[in-house]
Amino acid sequence: MTASCLPLLTYTAAQRVAVRAPVRTRLRTLLRCLLAPGLALAAAAHAGVRPAGPAPEAIDAAVRATIERYQLPGIAVGVIDDGRIIYARGHGETVAGSGDPVTTRTLFKIASNSKAMTAAVLARLVQQGRLRWDDPVVKHLPDFAMHDPWVTAHITVGDLLVHNSGLPEGGGDLMLWPEPNLFSRDDILRGLRHIRPAYGFRSGYAYDNLLYVVAGQVAAAAGGASYEELVRRELFAPLGLDGCRVGEFSVAAAGSVAQPHMRDGDRNVAMRRDAATVPEIASAAAGGIRCNLDDMLAWARNWLQPGEAQKAWLGDVQRAELWKPRTPMPISAQRRRWDNTHFHAYAYGFRLADADGAWTVSHTGTLGGMYSMMMLVPDRRSGFVLMINGDGDRARGVLGQVLLKLFTAPERSLGVAGYADELAKPATAAAGATPALPDIGARKPVAASALRDWLGIWRDPWFGDVRVCAVGDGVEWRSLKSPKMHGKIGTLDGRHVLRWDDIAVDEHAWLDFSGSGDARQLRMAKLNPDGDFSSDYEHLAFAWVGRCD
Repeated sequence: MTASCLPLLTYTAAQRVAVRAPVRTRLRTLLRCLLAPGLALAAAAHAGVRPAGPAPEAIDAAVRATIERYQLPGIAVGVIDDGRIIYARGHGETVAGSGDPVTTRTLFKIASNSKAMTAAVLARLVQQGRLRWDDPVVKHLPDFAMHDPWVTAHITVGDLLVHNSGLPEGGGDLMLWPEPNLFSRDDILRGLRHIRPAYGFRSGYAYDNLLYVVAGQVAAAAGGASYEELVRRELFAPLGLDGCRVGEFSVAAAGSVAQPHMRDGDRNVAMRRDAATVPEIASAAAGGIRCNLDDMLAWARNWLQPGEAQKAWLGDVQRAELWKPRTPMPISAQRRRWDNTHFHAYAYGFRLADADGAWTVSHTGTLGGMYSMMMLVPDRRSGFVLMINGDGDRARGVLGQVLLKLFTAPERSLGVAGYADELAKPATAAAGATPALPDIGARKPVAASALRDWLGIWRDPWFGDVRVCAVGDGVEWRSLKSPKMHGKIGTLDGRHVLRWDDIAVDEHAWLDFSGSGDARQLRMAKLNPDGDFSSDYEHLAFAWVGRCD
């Protein structure tokens, strides 16, 4: 920002009385100042002068530094500059210690980057006249219902994609993950009506996944085929994304397939490994697509530099619809500090923001040991894709930031070490340090006799039945529809606590029993209150329905 812009942000109340430029004039001037770097970039491009693009050697150095800092098992990274792929490489292994290398043809779970693909399938159907963005959902799915009947009648196809429904953050995600489970898409449609809203319809932002599953069902109803078949027909085939997979597929036939990993001490350990045949999953429209780096780069270039074939696939009108800001999103202090961001919003399957004065379009994906990111800088026809098959939350954030800065403000980059060091700093007392979490390892087992008043079958209206029953010398909590969710009940700090047996379920839970007789109730909460929002135990309300036998 130039010095001449600073008074617009800093003048005092007394000065505001004296400086009475029309509000519209001041807002226009402020907007020009905030976007000055991006406008200068666009003007330079229009004049035929482009800032120098990133060097492949610098990209490779950043990737290798990230791998070393975070000891990643595998990663695939691709970078596009001015429409050309200047870097595309796999590093590491599909399974740690296997010797099977990650290549540009290795399949990764792209997780929530699937949402943009779901939105694009719907855009294709809108373009074909099979539906409209403002169609009520019930026009295509008559049995669909939210908790509030008014919302049921008024929520539109477009609303399904922008996280403004009023559902709590991650509400109902336990019907999706851990996978595989026995919840169907019909179960999700039936369950939605039982999930209480956390805020008013269209009055705010809270990330949800269930409504993307609904969006996939709307597409299936309007398109006359299953969600999976529509993705293959309307997206993979016309764009030539031959390596991408959705629905059931053979691992052997797919070739190189990355497996998720967790850290165990100083080792990467594969977890949640695929069976020989990967099954179809209910969550596909929200986060179930897999792609390799070559296809993700083709997907990115479709948005950055569409040719005649890509424009025939999706024209300018629907491309513009997908990238319109719909729901304002919060801007973190870190984002403001690192990128000088002033604008952040959710569109149809994409996130929009400014970074160092440049317009960005992006999304991330997170799915238990798999992390992805696609970041586009459209005015430069540039961007990047990265996919990690390990414990890569911070690695994704750091490498993504370094790669973005190569396009927006290389002189301001802190580099891999600088950003990693910032993220590693402990919270200070002034910033509100997070209290230490209880040590789950210090729990004490509970005998069945000590829980005799609470043994039985418990039912939540959307999650279904769980058994709290004697097993051996202890008491087990076990879900009937989510088979990986089972564990032993103990006590910790005077409360009942549930430690999961399967590493696929990594957020342990408090259990609170109350009531008596047929009015007994069970509520749950995360042991770590800042844990993954998809472990939405807080939204469960179990009632006792019968004895264990």
